[in-house]
Amino acid sequence: MAATPLKTIENTGDLASIMTDIGRRARSAARVLALASTAQKNAALAAMARAIRGYTGAIIASNAEDLADARASSANGAFLDRLSLDEQRIEAMAAGLETVAALADPVGVVTESWTRPNGMTIERVRVPLGVIGIIYESRPNVTADAGALCLKAGNAAILRGGSDSHRTSRAIHAALAQGLREAGLPEDAIQFVPTRDRAAVGHMLAGLDGTIDVIVPRGGKGLVGRVQAEARVPVFAHLEGVCHVFVDKAASLDMAKTIVLNAKMRRTGVCGAAETLLVDRAAAPAELKPLIAMLLDAGCEVRGDQAVQAADPRVKPATEEDWSTEYLDAVIAAKVVDNLDAAIAHIERYGSHHTDAIVTDDPKAAEKFLREVDSAIVLHNASTQFADGGEFGFGAEIGIATGRMHARGPVGVEQLTSFKYRIRGTGQIRP
Repeated sequence: MAATPLKTIENTGDLASIMTDIGRRARSAARVLALASTAQKNAALAAMARAIRGYTGAIIASNAEDLADARASSANGAFLDRLSLDEQRIEAMAAGLETVAALADPVGVVTESWTRPNGMTIERVRVPLGVIGIIYESRPNVTADAGALCLKAGNAAILRGGSDSHRTSRAIHAALAQGLREAGLPEDAIQFVPTRDRAAVGHMLAGLDGTIDVIVPRGGKGLVGRVQAEARVPVFAHLEGVCHVFVDKAASLDMAKTIVLNAKMRRTGVCGAAETLLVDRAAAPAELKPLIAMLLDAGCEVRGDQAVQAADPRVKPATEEDWSTEYLDAVIAAKVVDNLDAAIAHIERYGSHHTDAIVTDDPKAAEKFLREVDSAIVLHNASTQFADGGEFGFGAEIGIATGRMHARGPVGVEQLTSFKYRIRGTGQIRP
């Protein structure tokens, strides 16, 4: 039996009051979650997974409506891929909830303890952040991933999905609410903003009268830029994924071809998809032409510098803008660089500090790349598409944080906690 999705509010004349009430209820639920047992949170996650499987038909039907609207508005293939759900992806969503349930509960974990000379014991213990606002676009699966991770870490969540995936996200949220009810936890622990009105985002960025503790944006450059510019609460920035693969002079051609093809073409619309290919000039005579031909033959448009254009007549000229573009499509920029230092310099200038990879059999070159490239995720001889919380063993992720404060890389349950100090004395006072 399908869940009843939250009713969409189209007339939002009193939106400020609606959003303030959502924040107030989330704050109240956060107090309950902070004290909930691991068993109760896990029971809710298991019930959510069952509900999502049970509501597969309703979710697919809602997704079909969203997809029809997207096609009518001439959305490109990569966008439709991010939006689309089928039985396999819904099962993966449910399995992700079960994976989160199997993770260790970070709440209450003592990360460090020590005794002072005066006999006081001090320990640092993980605690929930409180209320987390997640603003996301296109990907309806974020509804389940974000809700599950926040719950496991003892946080209440306010979810504001994209207008394009509104129906699908509502249907998924209905399953999450069912799981919370079955486990005896407040439904307000995971709330979905029931309107497409973009003004709701502004209210969240203002903090909903102090009830939101942190905002996590997950979407394109425009969304993240707005959040960073307007937010009055802390932000876990998920900047665009301008990801690079550098093929070093000591790279195996077979390995380079396998990694480059996967990094670009496995799923072109994910933030970990490679957007720029850099090839060492010393490797170019043997490896450039086959790498470029492979990408073109796979249906990927290649925009290259003069050396890359000379390798294949199908290559289009690259512009300055191409080096810093997140295509999220079957397009890649390609360039021949003088050496490893030049590759690192290019990544520093044009990259987004998200995910970058080197392909090489030279361990010294690999270590230099891993040490000097200042990105949240750096890889040696592996595809950039491993930029994913599930692949890190985090169960899922809310996003890839590209900033340097608090969380960096995949934001999973541990990154959704803060800490406090517990001090135990025997009557000590300060002299």
